[in-house]
Amino acid sequence: MNLLFIQNDGAEAVVVEAAEAPVVENAVEVAETVTEEVVDEGVLPEQPEPTFMQQYGMWFLILGMIVIMYFFMWRPESKRRKQMQQFRDGLKKGDKIITAGGIYGVIKEVHETSLLIEVDSNVTLRIDKNMVVGDPSQGVMQK
Repeated sequence: MNLLFIQNDGAEAVVVEAAEAPVVENAVEVAETVTEEVVDEGVLPEQPEPTFMQQYGMWFLILGMIVIMYFFMWRPESKRRKQMQQFRDGLKKGDKIITAGGIYGVIKEVHETSLLIEVDSNVTLRIDKNMVVGDPSQGVMQK
């Protein structure tokens, strides 16, 4: 088999060099085999069907992350919120409390949404019930 190297200068082509191609055994057979597969079928060989986990593995991963978030974040937070709400609903006159601003006081009056607390002798404050974060005498503190 001969190889021709052609140089194209504008309008005419000139043969620059002719060389003998090295002989490689089975090269023609391999080339014909590859060419026949691609040309005869017109497409690449089919890929195997993906397995169940390849198809749905990402969905299982996302679902698992949501379940983990529920058990480690949302559920404990809802328990703390319910416990704090029960504590606030059970407040009565004479209870010692701490507000969200860090003010210690004793409850003088309890209203539906607010409290009247005494912080010092003859010093009273009206605060919202939701601002009570703990009771230092019972050890109940919002985290």
